[in-house]
Amino acid sequence: MNNTIHIKNMVCPRCISAVSQILVGLNIDYKAVKLGEVELVSMLNEFEKKSLQKKLQNAGFSLIDDRKSLLIEQMKNLVIEKIHYSNEKTELKWADIVTGELNLDYKYLSSLFSSVESITFEQYIINQKIERVKELIVYDELTLSEIAFQLHYSSVAYLSNQFKKVTGMTPTQFKKSVTKNRKSLDEI
Repeated sequence: MNNTIHIKNMVCPRCISAVSQILVGLNIDYKAVKLGEVELVSMLNEFEKKSLQKKLQNAGFSLIDDRKSLLIEQMKNLVIEKIHYSNEKTELKWADIVTGELNLDYKYLSSLFSSVESITFEQYIINQKIERVKELIVYDELTLSEIAFQLHYSSVAYLSNQFKKVTGMTPTQFKKSVTKNRKSLDEI
């Protein structure tokens, strides 16, 4: 019996904390909470499920109950986890990573993502990487070369070109700008 529920819009450690607090507030026992999912001690009854759905929606989350939405959310969470919260160095391509995690054909997953999200999976990855670059620029602890290396860009020039394409400014212009136009991860 699978006691795992999936939740949309969980994109950061604060989201995990918020969902944990909701579960505690509703007296729902759980084993673990991670990006996009909760492992419950036992399945929810209808009353618990409705109460949880309501509390989640009030906090900007929602339960995922269809397979396609679940796959897309898993793809997003995988990208967010690897780009924003992992320091592991991997030479794998995104197609291999996603296929390995979800055990489905990459062309199918990529096509599904594009049809539902109105953006390609590749562009979603780029957008997440650029948001991470912005974050690292704002922290001002790494050079652009170090940022490019950390995010697996082949060169600083490639990172700078992609950054300008997405934001309309160079990383240097961004760093100097007073309004560091960062988006929250769930807005990307």
